Order: sequence, then structure tokens, then C-alpha cells
Amino acid sequence: MLASAGAMANTATNLADLSLEQLGDIEVTSVSKREQRLGDAPASVYVITKEAIHRAGVNTLAEALRLAPNLHVARINASQYAISARGFNSATANKLLVLVDGRSVYTPLYSGVFWETQDVPLGDVERIEVVSGPGGTLWGANAVNGVINVITTAASASVGTLAQAAGGNLSQALSLRQGWRYGEGGALRVYAKYNKRRDSERASGIDAGDGFEKLQLGFRSDADAAGGALTLQGDAYKESINQAAAADQRHHGANLLARWSRMLDDGATLNLQGYVDRSWRDIPGSYTESLRILDVDLQYLLPAGEGSQWIFGGGHRQASDDVGNYGRLTFLPPSRSLHWTNAFAQYERSLSAATTATLGTRVEHNSYSGTEWMPSARLAWKPSPGLLLWGAASRAVRTPSRVDVELFAPAQPPYQLAGGPNFRSEIAKTLELGLRGQPSEQLSYSLTLFGSRYTSLRNYRRLSDRSFVLINGATANVYGVEAGGRYLVRRGWTMQAGLTWMHEGFSGANIASIAPGNDPRYQLRLQSSWSLAEGVDLDVTLRRVAALRFTNVPGYNEADARLGWRHSDRLEFALSGRNLLHAQHREFPQGGLAGANPIQVGRTVQLTVTVRP
Repeated sequence: MLASAGAMANTATNLADLSLEQLGDIEVTSVSKREQRLGDAPASVYVITKEAIHRAGVNTLAEALRLAPNLHVARINASQYAISARGFNSATANKLLVLVDGRSVYTPLYSGVFWETQDVPLGDVERIEVVSGPGGTLWGANAVNGVINVITTAASASVGTLAQAAGGNLSQALSLRQGWRYGEGGALRVYAKYNKRRDSERASGIDAGDGFEKLQLGFRSDADAAGGALTLQGDAYKESINQAAAADQRHHGANLLARWSRMLDDGATLNLQGYVDRSWRDIPGSYTESLRILDVDLQYLLPAGEGSQWIFGGGHRQASDDVGNYGRLTFLPPSRSLHWTNAFAQYERSLSAATTATLGTRVEHNSYSGTEWMPSARLAWKPSPGLLLWGAASRAVRTPSRVDVELFAPAQPPYQLAGGPNFRSEIAKTLELGLRGQPSEQLSYSLTLFGSRYTSLRNYRRLSDRSFVLINGATANVYGVEAGGRYLVRRGWTMQAGLTWMHEGFSGANIASIAPGNDPRYQLRLQSSWSLAEGVDLDVTLRRVAALRFTNVPGYNEADARLGWRHSDRLEFALSGRNLLHAQHREFPQGGLAGANPIQVGRTVQLTVTVRP
């Protein structure tokens, strides 16, 4: 298991002053759908905390995820990212489930995430839990290689005014937030966030014409209601993205979520959540989409005697969309309503004072492949307070999307590529072994070994008329290592290291279906967090990312740094730089193979001013 060097209990704690014991006491919810100590969680989980995000000097959620060493985060252009865990990365990566306060943000169009439209006010993020490995039993389909769970702070923790402005050579950002208390124990906050980034450059030095501008508004309210706690929150956004060879992309959307939880007399906890999500996408030259999502979920946590507990629940999700085309591709039928219905149960029991076993399964029915099962088993052994060993066996699925079944290209026959009417779910069976140790007060470490067997992966078959149809024709074996460590050099100065290494072997794969070379064989990360003096912090990160061999994207070394000065409790200045070792480098191809004049990721320097309540 990986434990964040920045994990902390509250925002007032200095990142570099946390003890190793405090790091292990951080509570996470993504592993067992309940609060548990990070030190007791039997999974490969990394926690990005509020303070770590602040000291990274980043402006967007996607850039904040670079702090997790168990993710591969690559910038494709000014607005787009490829983000994945344990392989299969692409601009349309589809094996990672992403949640924002319990709201799933993956699109049923291709089972992935449009990272250019997903963002949150980073000053309101409590923590980001990044679980690498299957999470289908508790979180459902598409949690094949991992789960990212973005958790924002309660409204009561954000009373007052927070303002932040950042400007640099490539981007500008502005964030405003106001919070109030109301009634007996109620609290409300509203926010506005603006981001703008100029065009990237291609290798030849010309502009790529891919800059973007985005405005996002939102709110969160927390109050007591009907004997429990009620949360209401929502967001709305509008975005414009440049396109060099076509009119600008236009995206906008809004969501509204309600969550109610109550502790019952028998010690059980009941949680009920529902949300609606609307979005519109217009990509000239490609397609348009209007999407409507309705999701409801019920969860019940029941203590079952000393050392035992049940958690079970179920839910339903409906997604309806209307897709138009510009001639390059089409979806048939153009309008579709998809349904997912699920039920899950998980039982946890202490076999001894040091050993805990967990068994669970989920059954989920979807509109394309019917009923799917996602079982898992975990065993944790803690022979001493400073050592945890765990193992897990899981089965997860990636259910079909509209791209798999109903995509046709070009928009009019004769078609060169067609979705597979009999396309079924992709399946992953995974074994994991992990340990975490703390041999001294200054040192902690973690290690996870994993191996996955993937079957029914997306591929294509060539037909007699030379067209292609999508099928489940490929398999893969992926195994690797995730390791991390933290060393307290002295009070106010910590060092953290992270390593991932992975081997992928494919059978029946091809460029168009899987692109089995968009993942680095290894990644290295070394971070120093140093409080130089009272109110002065210096953070330096070194990164090594290996080459993407199949798409001819070379490996790179880079450095990021931030120097922060707290003038007072309310006012802070920070100077930060990213990609400081090179003026520009490549991180990911556009499309499949990298072109002759690829887009570059440039060096950035920015000044940030923060005014707190």
C-alpha cells in the first residue's frame, strides 16, 4: 500500500511536520465504503491531501493527480489528458472509475472521463483517494484498474472568504469562494472558478491552436434533516476549446446531488444518495452530444457483533443521450437510453486480533451485456502495530459503451468501421499482495505486487468487404510493482519516493483497438517538502517517466518546484514552476501514432496570491 507523504489531519498542519503515526491515522473511505485508518486499509491506496495540493502549485484536478505515484498522468494538449492506473492509458482510457463526492463522472459514450470538463475548486478539496487495483465489488463496473475518489470539505469548514489568483506564461486562474453558517448547525458555500490556458506549441514552434477557457460555478450546503445529515451540492460550467482545423469546441453542463445519512439506534448507518447530471458537447468536425444522467444509490452499514460487520446496498443509473454527427462518424441509433441496476454485499470479520478477512460480491445488470458478477476476497494480517501484510483476489468488468456497440465511421455507408452488436464486457482477474512497514519513527515504506489477466478485450475483425467490426478478440497479462517510502529527515523536512514498474503482454491486440504502448514501463518520483523558516516552504519534485515505446514518445526527466511565503495568517504568495528542466517535451501522442510535428508540453512559471478567511 502507498501512503501519501502529504497525508494530514487538518489544513492547519504543516505538511513536513506530520509524524508517521499521524499519516497512518488518516481516514479513507474508498477501500471499504466506510471510514477506516489508512494504516489498516488492505489495498494499494494513496491519499493526496488538501495541503499537498496547495503546496503543489497546480490549478486543475488533472494536474493535482500527478501527485499520486500510482497513476500515469500525461498531458495530450492544452486541455486534454490521458490518465490511468496499471496500464491501458489513452485519451479515451476506460478502466478507471472517477468519483467527485460520490458522483461518477465517467461518460457512457466510451466508459471514460472527459478530463477537460472535470474540475473542482482545489481549495475546497479535503483529500483525493487514489486506489490502484480492482474496486468493482463496492463501486461497480469500470472500476477495473482503480478508483479515484475526490472528497470535498464540509461547508462548515469553509466559512468566510477565500480568494486565489494565479498568473503565468501559459495559464491564468481565478477562484473565489464564500461560506456562511445558517440555522442550527447548517452551513453553505458558493464558489466561482475561472481557468484559461494559451495554445500549446508543436515541435516546429508553431501554435497548436488548442487553448481553452472555462468558467465553473457551484455550491454546497450541509445541514441536519429528518434525524440525519443532509448534503446538497451542485456545479455548472461553460467551456470553449480551440481547434486548429475547425470551429471551437463548446461544452457546458450542470449537476445536482443530494445525500442523506443517518446513524440508527442499533449502530447501523444508512446512506441515501441521488443526483442528476446534464451535459452538452459540440465538437465541430466530429460529433455533438446531449447527455442526461439520473443515479440513485442506497447503502447500509450494519455491525454484526464484535469484530464483524456487513455493508450492503444497491442502486440504479440511467443515461439518455442524443448524438449528432459532422460526417466523420455517427452513432446508430442516434438517441439511446441505457440502464444499470446493481446490488452488492460485503462481510468483514476479524479472525483473530491480528487477522481480518473480507468477502464480497456485486451483481450488476446493464443494457448491453446483461448480468455481470464482481466478487472479491481480501485478507489482512497485522502482526505488530508497525507492519501490515495483505492479499486480495478480485474479478472486475468493463461493461460495453456506445462506442463499442453503436459507433459507425464514416457517418454514411459504406462503413469502414462498425460497432459490434454482440460486444460483451471486458473481464479482469487480479491477484495482489502488499505490505507496509514503519521500522522507525523516521521511516515508513510500502510495497504492492500485482498481476492481472484480461480477457475479451476490445479488438476488431476485418470483413470480406475490407471493413472492420469491433469484437472481444484480445487478451492481456499485466504484472508489476508499486512502491513508496517516506523519510523524516528532521522536523520540518521530509522526503518521499515513489516507484511503479509494469510489464504488459498482449495477444490479438492491434493499434486501433488497444494501442498497447501508451504506458511507460516505469515511473520514478522523488519529492522534498521543507519548511525553511516560519511561514516559508519549499517543495521540489523530480520525475522520471519511461518511454511510450509503441508510439515513439521518448521518456523524460522533469522537475517541479514551489516556494511559498505566508505574509500573515490571511495572505500568502507563491512562485511555482513546472517542467523546469526542459523548455518543452512530449508526454503523449495525439490519436494513435505520434505525428511528425507533435504537440509539446512547455515549461510553466506562475505567481499565486491567496487570501484566506
